[in-house]
Amino acid sequence: MDKSFTVTTSQHGDAVQQELDAVRAQLNDLLMEARHNQEILSRHQTLDIQLIGSQSFRELIQHIFVTLAEICELDQVTLSLINSQHNLQEMLADLKIDNTEFPFLLFVQNETDLRQYGKPLKKPVLGRYQASQHAKFFAPCFEQASSVAIIPLIRQSKLLGSLNLGSNKPERFISDMGTDFIERLGSIIAICLENVINSERLTQIGLTDALTNVSNRRHVEQRMLEEIARARRQHYGISCMYLDIDHFKKINDVHGHHGGDEVLKETAKRIKAELRLSDTLGRFGGEEFIVLLVNAHHTDAKHVAERIRKSVADKTFMLSMTGLCDVTLSIGIATLSDDHNLGEIENAAQTLLLRADRALYEAKEQGRNRVCESLED
Repeated sequence: MDKSFTVTTSQHGDAVQQELDAVRAQLNDLLMEARHNQEILSRHQTLDIQLIGSQSFRELIQHIFVTLAEICELDQVTLSLINSQHNLQEMLADLKIDNTEFPFLLFVQNETDLRQYGKPLKKPVLGRYQASQHAKFFAPCFEQASSVAIIPLIRQSKLLGSLNLGSNKPERFISDMGTDFIERLGSIIAICLENVINSERLTQIGLTDALTNVSNRRHVEQRMLEEIARARRQHYGISCMYLDIDHFKKINDVHGHHGGDEVLKETAKRIKAELRLSDTLGRFGGEEFIVLLVNAHHTDAKHVAERIRKSVADKTFMLSMTGLCDVTLSIGIATLSDDHNLGEIENAAQTLLLRADRALYEAKEQGRNRVCESLED
């Protein structure tokens, strides 16, 4: 056999084998990329399900700041919401959500505050971090991003705010990359935000006294059961105040029912100003209010009650139609300490409220415009 033919055949076989090996390597790379893409798709589908399934504002915001950041491997995530009438912040206060719970949740006054490079935010803006443009979006973050994506949250042609994503990798968000995915993400979050905000507001309407805009009786009773149960689990005391506007019938007789309504609204406002976010204020009926103080002993409750009493009595009410009106409150206090928080929750709540009511009666008997307390046995 010709040796040159043998060598050529051998070389040809080696070349074919190399080609096959290269093809196998390419196939393996494609399979690995396909698996990676499938994993990414699966994670994003999981994110979509969790966002869409959020039942409350708190749950949705947690998914945005935690789940989204983890699944998309982001270093910074903030959310800017337009809050021109302060309605959102009032809603959060009603939900007992304060700024410390979600420090990466930001509020702006109008669409102008979200402008990028002098233009309205209509489409996602991607690129290197520039302090002059992006510092306000990432002010709460501990470290500065290298690249960012500012995504408008638009629902029915209305800008709700922006989702702000940051990465420590300069190449993560570049100006010429495709935005289909993040636009879709922005649309989903905008829809979810609108849904949970509307749902929370509807819930609040059902639990709010229409005149004074504080909790109604049903909500106060519900909160009392919840707070007593929580106090029992976490081993702290809870206090209840029963407040009544003195001589309210006379106020109505002199100033009319419109004046009486103004007194109720202003009284609720002054009471609320003396309370913490964690406390609950409700109108219990007529001119009566209830306050629940969380993690408060009787000395704490008495101090707060005196502040409330003085805030009402020391500043004359100015009514729109009939002028000046002096108003005072009588307040009864009862405290449920950890040692006495026993038995059925419903019975404990009923007893606490009854004791506060008796203390209120005592305050009325002693001349009104005062605070009386019911000490535990």
